[in-house]
Amino acid sequence: MNYMMLNMLKMEKTIIYEFILTIKCGISLEDCETVSNAINDILDNENMIQEQYFLEVSSPGIERVLRTDKHLEKNIGSDVLIKLYKPYEKTKQISGRLKSFDKDNITVETKETSISLERKNIAQIKTIFKWN
Repeated sequence: MNYMMLNMLKMEKTIIYEFILTIKCGISLEDCETVSNAINDILDNENMIQEQYFLEVSSPGIERVLRTDKHLEKNIGSDVLIKLYKPYEKTKQISGRLKSFDKDNITVETKETSISLERKNIAQIKTIFKWN
């Protein structure tokens, strides 16, 4: 199993450390508990953090935010929802199938056409699960 620290949020006097566990066969509640206990032990025993903190350990979920090129690569061909900072043809949300990406653009295939969007205009991209 591998895991990565996804986020560290600091809100006034509280820090939130968010870890996301990933494994091909799925994450169980017991996996989350095991990793949470191990990380807590390290943080507490080493006195690494002097301030109050919260630790969140979870799986990425069925609909997950794609933050890195590795995430994008693994999800080529997946259905995605893209939220934009500035409208593209009068809309700030585009859904379609993730087709490709490079350092500057992300391309999605919609029902009507293929759209290439500048990465700097993308606020968020996440996979979407379609219930039948």
